[in-house]
Amino acid sequence: MAKLYFRYGAMNSGKSTALLQAAYNYEERGQRVLLAKPEIDTKGASQIESRLGMTRDVDFLIGSDDDARAMFLRERERVRNEAQDELLPSEPVDVACLLIDEAQFLSAEQIDDLFRIAVLDGIPVMAYGIRNDFRTQAFPGSARLLAIAHSLEELKTICRCGRKAVFNGRIIGGRFVFDGDQVAIDGAGDELVTTYESLCGNCYLEESGGRLG
Repeated sequence: MAKLYFRYGAMNSGKSTALLQAAYNYEERGQRVLLAKPEIDTKGASQIESRLGMTRDVDFLIGSDDDARAMFLRERERVRNEAQDELLPSEPVDVACLLIDEAQFLSAEQIDDLFRIAVLDGIPVMAYGIRNDFRTQAFPGSARLLAIAHSLEELKTICRCGRKAVFNGRIIGGRFVFDGDQVAIDGAGDELVTTYESLCGNCYLEESGGRLG
């Protein structure tokens, strides 16, 4: 049975790099994959961007009200039709895997769609994202993935002090902030640029004055 995988980690833990590597691994073996990400993630527009400099266009963007499974099925049919047009061997060509970047920005209902793709359509789904926002509150998409994904894998990174980083500190105008909207894409600001730093529990509490959430 195909499975829904959630590979999560703090900022700078190599999630997008791991996704692009997974896509490469499939394609190196002659298999086809589909890549998608939430439309709200405006960084890179319609591309997945790794902090190592690698980029790749997604096959579709998922809007906040979109049916993720219906979008996948349309793209899956496109892949099959293209394979026929290319006069490939008679053995049916299908999508080997669906890879989702920034999965934390999906709704709980869209995560359920990903589960149905794996279970009902028989296509593995690998979702990559972060668990918590800068206030240490779970994103709805991540909370749902933690609840229903068949497999959970943490991608680790380190804090500036050398400890394991588990939180994501938001920095605006060079200062950490602990209030504001849950979603603010790094690098996208009108006046002051928003950035993020991965922090361990000690450093997070030091910056927040002991505050969690």
